[in-house]
Amino acid sequence: MQTVSCLRTLLLALALVATGCKHYASFQETRPSYQSATPAGQSIAQARKHSAKQPQARIGIYLDAAAAATAVLKGHPDDVTARKDYNFAVGRIFEILHEASLEPWNAPVLCPGTGKVWNLSMKSDPQPERNPANYNFLPADRYKFRGSLVVQSHPKDGLGAPLVAVSKDDFNPIEIDPYAQGKHLFYGVTGLLAFEGKNCTAYYADPLSTETVRLGGHTFQLAADFVAPIALALAELKPREKEIEGFLNPDQSASTMRLARLQPYDPKKIPILCVHGLGDSQATWAPLIETLRSDRTIRENYQFWFFSYPTGFPYPFSAAVLRKDLDAINSRYPDHKPIIVLGHSMGGMISRTLITDSGMTLWNATYDKPPEEMPFSDETRKIMTEALIFQHRPEIGRVVFLSPSHRGADLATSFLGHMGSMLIGSPKKMLPRDTKAIKLAKPNPTGEQLKKMPNSIDFLNPKNRFVTTLAELPLAKGVPYHSILGDRGKGGNLGHESPVSTDGIVPYWSSHLDGAQSELIIPSHHWTNQHPLGIAEVKRILLKHLGKS
Repeated sequence: MQTVSCLRTLLLALALVATGCKHYASFQETRPSYQSATPAGQSIAQARKHSAKQPQARIGIYLDAAAAATAVLKGHPDDVTARKDYNFAVGRIFEILHEASLEPWNAPVLCPGTGKVWNLSMKSDPQPERNPANYNFLPADRYKFRGSLVVQSHPKDGLGAPLVAVSKDDFNPIEIDPYAQGKHLFYGVTGLLAFEGKNCTAYYADPLSTETVRLGGHTFQLAADFVAPIALALAELKPREKEIEGFLNPDQSASTMRLARLQPYDPKKIPILCVHGLGDSQATWAPLIETLRSDRTIRENYQFWFFSYPTGFPYPFSAAVLRKDLDAINSRYPDHKPIIVLGHSMGGMISRTLITDSGMTLWNATYDKPPEEMPFSDETRKIMTEALIFQHRPEIGRVVFLSPSHRGADLATSFLGHMGSMLIGSPKKMLPRDTKAIKLAKPNPTGEQLKKMPNSIDFLNPKNRFVTTLAELPLAKGVPYHSILGDRGKGGNLGHESPVSTDGIVPYWSSHLDGAQSELIIPSHHWTNQHPLGIAEVKRILLKHLGKS
């Protein structure tokens, strides 16, 4: 056991080293440059030269600039320079408030400008998840992001300063709502100012729920940056190590298994539930979400949720947890619209169970007697029944499979697959300790008796009994589904004959599903959910779902 533990630790270290050069996201903080010949621009230049030791005075001069720009916009709403003056000044004000630890939501901050002393305040909110006191507001323009999961940023042009609201260490959003994004929340908002005499009120708007804003009697598009909050979260939280830990030591990550939402719940928007694959986490969906959120139709009609799970666990048990989470979220949000599921790789296998009625087929393929006649403990009987006997979920409205491994992959039976299976830690916390669940299972197709509970790699074996049996079960009628599959560009046969068409990990004969409303093969590796063509196809399907294509 000690040898296996050492090997597992070594493999974890090697995996981290191997993926270190392919970082998900990193950033460089910059001091944004700005030049403008307008009176507001001159105030901005003056504020930038002012001593950082006098934050209230610097804010006061920036307020002079924002007020001057507001006056111009009242008479000339199409003045692009005035709008840029306003946005830059607003961004710097929020930046100084953060750096100087000023709290205008508790009491007005007196900020001496050139001709007056401004009273800067910010409304508090009784809802903790919306209370500005629980967040740091960081201007998006101070960051330059790069990384494999960061798409090229195309901020939405408009009024306001795009900000990243980052929850403070003493605020845990999950304590307020168990389906919140996470313990550490990164959310994109847009900072704005409203003037009335010498009083100025700072506030923010949510660009995922608000497209326009009023200022000076005119309506403006609300500015937004849909990449910065996700990119900053990836850079700060560094999910890669947690992904590998969840694969090799799933027990240690069991508490991270959850269904969560990436934005405030809106009953008018269709939930998109993203289910990641083996060795990944919800981070794998970053390029897709960053891209799709830049489309107004998607923003106005959809909301993103995700299901995360330690991928070392056998996926039938993870699927059982997801079904429980769906029951719970149905109780909390009973008015939600039918869910669209995006399942990548093993996440596609989990998603398949959501539109399948197993009846007793999977149970009978595993055991000779029905559940009530098996000499199991109550805990074992409950867990095994939930994993093997299930009905399709009526709340699912459509499924998109991206590089799914419906029939497994030969890679699981290779040398690397055997090594991976051996090194994955035994999922003791989630699975029953009752060894009868293993001893009484039917022998596998080779006639061998199971010696341990199969893990995630074992459930990728094309000869695994659960995999082969599930693949033959019909899908629930009335739920449309689509396939987006990868081919590395080398081509190949669509069946088993060599050379086999594959995305490098999953072959076409495994990922294909008869009856799909559409099937698109793109020149991609296994991560079709990150490929521009794969993302474009998801967008096409989402628009089709709305009747817009």
